[in-house]
Amino acid sequence: MAAEFTTESFDVDVLGADTPVLVDFWATWCGPCRQIAPVIDELAIKYQGSVVIGKVNVEEQPDLAQKYGINAIPTLLLFKGGEVVERFQGVPPRSKLEAALDSAKA
Repeated sequence: MAAEFTTESFDVDVLGADTPVLVDFWATWCGPCRQIAPVIDELAIKYQGSVVIGKVNVEEQPDLAQKYGINAIPTLLLFKGGEVVERFQGVPPRSKLEAALDSAKA
């Protein structure tokens, strides 16, 4: 299951993580967000221990959405060493996400 990130936990859980972190910026009313949610949860299980995968609800954490320029959801950001190394908007193919995660953890 994907973690939930908040403004309070983001610096430690994402920016300070020892492993790459995939962050799904989403909202409850967003159809494409609901479409990709099962994939995010499956990837969280598959990559457990090598990549942290979590979500940010843009309605509950508007400061994070603004800080990272989230103007469409879902947007997925892949962080490595506290920096954004990949950005996906919409619903990317699972294979594309897995390739990015494999590359980031290598």
